[in-house]
Amino acid sequence: MGKDSGIEWTHHTFNPWWGCVKVSDACTHCYAETWAKRIGQTLWGLNAPRRFFGDSHWSEPIRWNAQATRTGVRRRVFCSSMADVFEDRRDLDVHRARLWELIDATPMLDWLLLTKRTDRVEALVPWGDTWPEHVWLGSTAESQKWADIRVARLVKIPAKVRFLSCEPLLGRVDLSLWLPEIDWVIAGGESGGNARPMQLEWARALRDQCQAAAVPFHFKQWGNWRPEGDAMERMNKKEAGRELDGRTWDEYPVTMHG
Repeated sequence: MGKDSGIEWTHHTFNPWWGCVKVSDACTHCYAETWAKRIGQTLWGLNAPRRFFGDSHWSEPIRWNAQATRTGVRRRVFCSSMADVFEDRRDLDVHRARLWELIDATPMLDWLLLTKRTDRVEALVPWGDTWPEHVWLGSTAESQKWADIRVARLVKIPAKVRFLSCEPLLGRVDLSLWLPEIDWVIAGGESGGNARPMQLEWARALRDQCQAAAVPFHFKQWGNWRPEGDAMERMNKKEAGRELDGRTWDEYPVTMHG
């Protein structure tokens, strides 16, 4: 997890630490917890430890930024795939402060901060009302319940780019109220042994809302279920693919950087 990320909508991933606490339905089959357990790490829960990293790990974005500077091509960094930057624990504050310094030092990287804790963002960032141009703030919105809670908070935060991850999409979600304040929507189904199917009409509804509001839409994957006729069929994630109505949706926000 780093350079050349396998996640379709980013170039790199960076984790200031590993570990988290489950807070909503999207967390039920957390891929990050499963991955950590697979390599012998028990990091999920209020009292569980977090896994931290050394200087070589923290220097990776500096190298990515240098490469992007040489080529003149910006790169997106998803932070964090194995944690939530806004988990409100005091033992994380020193690592968060180091992250803010790293972000400031890498202006050729667009940092995508995705959280389920939009209520804690403004208390934990150092930028006040003046966010850096290269910091994108996103919220998970897996259902209408959580969209109503999280997105309502997200649109009040003065990030330069705001985005939503409706993955795993667990029900029909109406985002129309907030889309004028949103720059990008990602949608996708769940993968893994206990994956819950995403219905075709849920994905179509999000795409159609985005098109109506001229908001870029990115369809990441079907996961382990894909529509076959009038039913959802379980299959390999790769086989299920990422086409929606016969095409891939790889739209991205237009920012000041182009």
